[in-house]
Amino acid sequence: MLDILQSIIPPAMFFSAPLIFTALGGVFSERSGVVNIGLEGLMVMGAFVGVVFNLAFADVLGAATPWISILVAMVVSAVFSLIHALASVTFRADQVVSGVAINFLALGLGVFLTKQWYGKGQTDMVSQPFYTRDIPVLGDIPVLGPLFFQDMYLTSYLAIILAVIGWYVLYKTPFGLRLRSVGEHPMAADTNGINVYAMRYVAVLISGAMGGLGGSVFALTIALNFSQSTIVGQGFMSLAAVIFGKWHPLGAMGAALFFGFAQSLSVISSSIPFLEDVPQIYLLIAPYVLTILALAGFIGRAEAPKANGVPYIKGSR
Repeated sequence: MLDILQSIIPPAMFFSAPLIFTALGGVFSERSGVVNIGLEGLMVMGAFVGVVFNLAFADVLGAATPWISILVAMVVSAVFSLIHALASVTFRADQVVSGVAINFLALGLGVFLTKQWYGKGQTDMVSQPFYTRDIPVLGDIPVLGPLFFQDMYLTSYLAIILAVIGWYVLYKTPFGLRLRSVGEHPMAADTNGINVYAMRYVAVLISGAMGGLGGSVFALTIALNFSQSTIVGQGFMSLAAVIFGKWHPLGAMGAALFFGFAQSLSVISSSIPFLEDVPQIYLLIAPYVLTILALAGFIGRAEAPKANGVPYIKGSR
């Protein structure tokens, strides 16, 4: 049993990390009242920037390359998300349509630039990806050490830490209270001196940065290059994790861990007795089927922020 758990937990955690990052961004955006269907596009942009930067500066930055790559991807994706903020908040366009446009624009731009710069439909493989490692001291703990602290990506721990920080910021700080208030009752927040537009812009920027982080981490731990099929459905699974997690950072993390485990099934099936004879195609579609089933059974009990998806016009009631 210990061997089976050891083959399940590390892959599930590293598949979950990109989903956790992106879902956290979705929580911040939707808690402010801005629906962000564009999480997929933000992940695509993050994956593209992370891989291109990694390829360009690997010889200069060495082992620090993947860490700097994800920071650059966060900045670029945050700037890219301003398109959604401008359309949704300033021009009060339909937020779903704007998010869908972000998805198409990011993929089209990424594929176009890849063909222009590399002369083919995909980039080269990165030479400085993230690597698994054992955590000193903690990895030697009996039972727990092999399960949680050996052959792990540091980005998996970073995802969990950021989820806890996200919970603290949203529920224990004045900033979080203001952000949640503009998503629940923007008129009341405005009356109390809170700049609704500014808070929503900040929330969308956070979602852009976290989506870029999720996409770049996925590209530099799992895909190792960029093409039109690098990010396929990851953003939508992250959006499902936001809803399944009741728009709560820790709930979204739990849902992302579940979906990450579903994605890892095709990798770990050979080491699990009752899955080794299951056709590979069923394991490959399992994450999407489980996502649909989870939402179908849960969506009726999930209550979104009251003003989620509702454009705000200053002075309106």
